[in-house]
Amino acid sequence: MWNRTPISWAARDGHEATVKLLLGREDVSPDRPDCYGRAPISLAAKNGNGEVVKLFLGRKDVNPDRPDKGGRNPKSWAAENRHEAVAQLFDGPKDVNPDRPDV
Repeated sequence: MWNRTPISWAARDGHEATVKLLLGREDVSPDRPDCYGRAPISLAAKNGNGEVVKLFLGRKDVNPDRPDKGGRNPKSWAAENRHEAVAQLFDGPKDVNPDRPDV
């Protein structure tokens, strides 16, 4: 229905150990979006799962600025849901554009 992968569900629900386990597998795509275009990092950010967001931010195969089908990026999801500490995590990496507006 949502076309979510196990890593998406684990990220959304903040299951850090499960995300770590899945990130260690070669057959897992950590940036694969669901039917709404939301990658696992967006789902983690939306729900305030900062430790999971940090796991994704430490990877080169995850786009931390990836917009979903509605033009929302992970940082905007965290900010909208008042997860300030999680939103601030996106200010550190060089490849995140903190001023990128939603489309």
